[in-house]
Amino acid sequence: MSSRSLELPPPPLVPAATVRRLTLQVSRRLDGILQGEHLGHLPGLGSEAADVRTYEPGDDPRRIDWAVTARTGETAVRTTTAERELETLLVVDLGASMSFGTRTAEKREVGIAVAAAFLHLAKGPGDRVGALLVTQDGLRALPPRGGSAGAYATLSALLRQPRATGAGDEPRLAAALAQAAARQRRRGLVVVVSDLLEPVDEWAPALRRLGARQDVVVAQVVDRRERELPAAGVLRLVDPDSGREVDVATTAKTRARYAELVEERLRQQAAAVRGAHAGHLLVRTEDDWLPQLARFLVRRRRVRSGAARAGDRTAGL
Repeated sequence: MSSRSLELPPPPLVPAATVRRLTLQVSRRLDGILQGEHLGHLPGLGSEAADVRTYEPGDDPRRIDWAVTARTGETAVRTTTAERELETLLVVDLGASMSFGTRTAEKREVGIAVAAAFLHLAKGPGDRVGALLVTQDGLRALPPRGGSAGAYATLSALLRQPRATGAGDEPRLAAALAQAAARQRRRGLVVVVSDLLEPVDEWAPALRRLGARQDVVVAQVVDRRERELPAAGVLRLVDPDSGREVDVATTAKTRARYAELVEERLRQQAAAVRGAHAGHLLVRTEDDWLPQLARFLVRRRRVRSGAARAGDRTAGL
């Protein structure tokens, strides 16, 4: 299992109109939803709740905030502009299982659109967004970029990535999460876009380590046909990553048991994400997920703000 950086020939160019169309579709709808609900924009997508942090050895004593220090009992320093600028890392799973889709869209297409939404939300002044792509040929790192031009370049690279076929030695999600933890030196936001279909015990420890150091959001993309077996007689199922095939008689009993196993797997995945103190957004390909994303971000902001206020009240007792 390799997480090496690869020197590959450049993929074919994606028409600029395709990138612009996806950008406009996501950004206009998301802005419209936020404004329609009187929520406005969501600045500081992953930033700390206050402009101070705990003192660390080597900090300039002139930056000590004595009022906060007296209130909390811990030495606090005012953050610099550079520290308040947010660096976001998108970890986007483009493995073979993400190429599955049925009625509405492939999981891959929805996952890229979710990434486009976070690119739009993280275009604040001074903020930068990088990406780590999980492909069948290895992990591909995209450097952090800022502004609309940076978001455009990152989205173009996502759209240019070839569809995975399941052939070759695909890197696992755990390797991507480990590399994300090593890459993000300063606390920021890491957004993981994946179907999480790899065994939970493989990626959960890496996600916990990442969550201990970073603010993490997991957008899990699922498709209805993965959750329900159709009544189709004998059905051939194929593991997209390994290529292994198995014939299944889709009796009522088999379909019911399959649904139970899928629900149990979803519960295990959700528990693993919560155990990493990460936000969890379940994105269904058949749903209109943009309003769901907006509500998720609003709840997340309120929880973080409430926790910060509670911390201040506790410290002042």
